[in-house]
Amino acid sequence: MVRSTSPRFCPRVHGSVHESTVLSTSPRFCPRVHGSVHESTVLSTSPRFCPRVHDSVHESTILSTSPRFVTCPADVSSTCTTSPHARPHERTRICTLRKMDTRALRNPYSDYDGNPASTQSLFDTQGRLTPEFSQRLSSKINELMSVMENGLGSADPRDCTTYTGWTGIALLYLHLHKVFGDSSFLHKAYEHVSHALQSMTRRRDVTFLCGDSGPLAVAAVLYHRLQRPQEADDCINRLMQYHEAVVKGSGTLPDELLYGRVGFLYSLLFINQQFGQDKIPLDYIQQICEAVIVSGDHQSRRFRVQNQTPLMFEWYQEHYVGAAHGLSGIYYYLMQPGMVSSVEQLHRVVKPSVDYVCALKLPSGNYPPCVGDDRDLLVHWCHGSPGVVYMLLQAYKVFGGAGYLEAALQCGDVVWRYGLLKKGYGLCHGAAGNAYTFLALHRHTGDPKHLFRACMFADWCMNYGRHGCRTPDTPFSLFEGMAGTIYFLADLLQPMRAKFPAFEV
Repeated sequence: MVRSTSPRFCPRVHGSVHESTVLSTSPRFCPRVHGSVHESTVLSTSPRFCPRVHDSVHESTILSTSPRFVTCPADVSSTCTTSPHARPHERTRICTLRKMDTRALRNPYSDYDGNPASTQSLFDTQGRLTPEFSQRLSSKINELMSVMENGLGSADPRDCTTYTGWTGIALLYLHLHKVFGDSSFLHKAYEHVSHALQSMTRRRDVTFLCGDSGPLAVAAVLYHRLQRPQEADDCINRLMQYHEAVVKGSGTLPDELLYGRVGFLYSLLFINQQFGQDKIPLDYIQQICEAVIVSGDHQSRRFRVQNQTPLMFEWYQEHYVGAAHGLSGIYYYLMQPGMVSSVEQLHRVVKPSVDYVCALKLPSGNYPPCVGDDRDLLVHWCHGSPGVVYMLLQAYKVFGGAGYLEAALQCGDVVWRYGLLKKGYGLCHGAAGNAYTFLALHRHTGDPKHLFRACMFADWCMNYGRHGCRTPDTPFSLFEGMAGTIYFLADLLQPMRAKFPAFEV
C-alpha cells in the first residue's frame, strides 16, 4: 500500500497509479491526475474530491476496484450509445462531445458571425473596448474586490504561494496598479507580500507558483515600483541562491511549471520583464534551459522514445501534455527568444519535440492530459487545449508553418464550446483561465472573433456565482478562485496587452 498525507498528493490527481493502492486524505493533490489507474484500488475519504482530477464530491466516500479506471460521477453520462450504423469517426466524435459535456455547462452565447453590429457594444474596429463595456468591467471588478477582501479573512495565513496563497493576492494588486495606476493597490500588494515573505515554505519547492521564488520575485518587483532598490536587490539575491540547486538538480527535481525547473525559470523571466532590463543575466537563464534539455534527453532515452521525440518529461510516473505539469508548458518556454543558446539546437531538439505533442491531438481538436491516455475529458489551462494553445502559437511564431496556427485555432473552437466549466470561474481550471485562450489568439491574429469570444466569457464571469458551479477549495485565491477572475477582467480592459498570469511571458 502507498499512503500519502502530504499536501501534494490526493486521489483526484494527474496520472496513473500502477499496481498499488493509494490512500489519501490530502485536500490538494495526489499521484495521478486525470489519467487511468491500472490494477489498483483508490480510496478517498475526503469530503471534497473525487479520485479523478479536481472534481468535487460532497460528503461521500468513493471506492473503486476497477481494473481500468476510477469511476467518477461526472463521467457517468459519457457512455457512448451511438447508432451501430454511424461511421467510426462519427462515433468517436459523439462520444467525445458527451465526455466533455459532462464537465462543462452549455455555452448560451451565439458565436461571432462576422457582422460588425454584433460587436459594436463591446469594442470598435481597432479592438478598443467601448466606454460602456469598460465601465461595466470596472464596476464588476470593484464589486468582486469587495467580496474577495472580506473573504480573505478566512484564508490560510500560512499559504505563501502564488497559486492559492498571499503572493497570488499581491500579484493581483500589482496588476491592478499597472492597469488603473492607483497607488493604493501598491500598498495592498505590499501588505500581502510581506505576509507571504514571513510564511515561506523553506522547503525544496522553488517555483513561482508553488514555491518560495514566487514571494521573492513579486516582492522584488514591488520594491522596485516603490523605488526601494536595496530591498529589491536583496530579494533577487535571495532568489538566486536557489539557482545552482535548480541547474544541478537532483533525481527528484522535475522540469515542469508548478514544481520544477521551468517554474523557477519563470521567476527570473518575470523579474526581467517587470524591471524592463536584464536584472538576471541571460547566461543564468540559459543554464536552466540547458539543464531542462539535458533532463529531457535523458528521459527520452530512459523511456526509449528517442526515435519519436528528442525530449520527454515525467512528473509522478506520467508524461503530462498540458501547461501546468507537461510537455507543452516546458516547450513554450524553450521556444522563447534566447532561451536555447543555438538556433541549430532549437530546430534539432525542440521543434521535433513540439511536433510530437502536435501529433497527440484528439479528433475534437483537444489534447489528452497524458501521453497514452486517449480520453477526451479536460478543457483546462492545466490540462487540455487552453494550455497547449500557447505552445502552438509560439511554435508558429518561431518556426512558421500553417499547421501550428490551424491547431491553435482549433483549440479556440474547443474552448468556445466546452470552456464554461462546472468547476467555476478560476484560472487553472475555470472560465477565466480558458478565456485567455481567446486573448492569445486575438493578439496573434487580430481576428475580432477571438476578442468577441473573450468578451462573452467575461460576461459569464461577471455573473459570478449564478451558474451553479462548484466552490473551489480556496475560493478567493489567484489560481482557483475569485482573484483570478478579477485579474482576467482587469486584463480584458487592455486586451492587446493581456497575458495569462504567472505563465505567459
